[in-house]
Amino acid sequence: MKKAQSLAMLFAILYTIALQLTACAQDNKLINKSGTTVQTRILAPNGFVREKAELNSFAAYLRNLTLKPHGSDVKFHNGHSKGKSWVYSAVVDMEIGTRDLQQCADAIIRLRAEYLYKQKRYNAITFNFTNGFKAAYSEWMNGKRVSVKGNTVKWVQLAKISNTYADFRSYLDVVFTYAGTLSLSKELKTKNILNIKAGDVFIQGGSPGHAVIVIDTATNPSTGEKLFLLAQSHMPAQDIQILNNPGEYGPWYSVNFGDILYTPEWNFKKDDLKEF
Repeated sequence: MKKAQSLAMLFAILYTIALQLTACAQDNKLINKSGTTVQTRILAPNGFVREKAELNSFAAYLRNLTLKPHGSDVKFHNGHSKGKSWVYSAVVDMEIGTRDLQQCADAIIRLRAEYLYKQKRYNAITFNFTNGFKAAYSEWMNGKRVSVKGNTVKWVQLAKISNTYADFRSYLDVVFTYAGTLSLSKELKTKNILNIKAGDVFIQGGSPGHAVIVIDTATNPSTGEKLFLLAQSHMPAQDIQILNNPGEYGPWYSVNFGDILYTPEWNFKKDDLKEF
């Protein structure tokens, strides 16, 4: 057991060093410093082409996320810098509030909800609390608010009918408070790694657990190999960041990662992949 733990620790150290070296060389041909979105900042490796994303799809939304200027730091909810610049290759330009709410699973909920809100698919915006309570945005729009007493949760009519963005953000903060990796992992459906697409999620529910979201994919037409980009938030609440990878494809990860998907701050297995 001690030998296995020592080997795991050694691998973690080597992986971190590799990430740091990769970050030092991050201004490579795959990073377009002037790009302002995921698809214009992070280019597909030689021989690979981005997979088609249907107009108004979740994949198209994620691919066109606006990024902060190249070299920006990831900031915590309190404004402090995360450091660990070797962890990420880019930072999503989206406010996260000033409270420690939008952590890993919450960031994924945020992206999914923002997409649906933009598409005016309000009835599709619904997420479960950890205790199983279904928090539907349609109820919130109708002026209902969540009353929590112990493990008992119910809707109470407290406000007027409204669908402003400010009300939508208030709804999300409540979801962030009572949902997490455990509840989200139960909502999502397991899928095969070979069918991975933008919007899918690698997730391990628990306390702690972790989750990262696939925000883009590319394929090599000659070999059929598929690559993907990952984004995450973490604890404490912080900017959504596109993860680095010390492999041959810059920040891109290959589906041929073996038994374990190693990311800068968490490791996943193939069967941790799920979809909405």
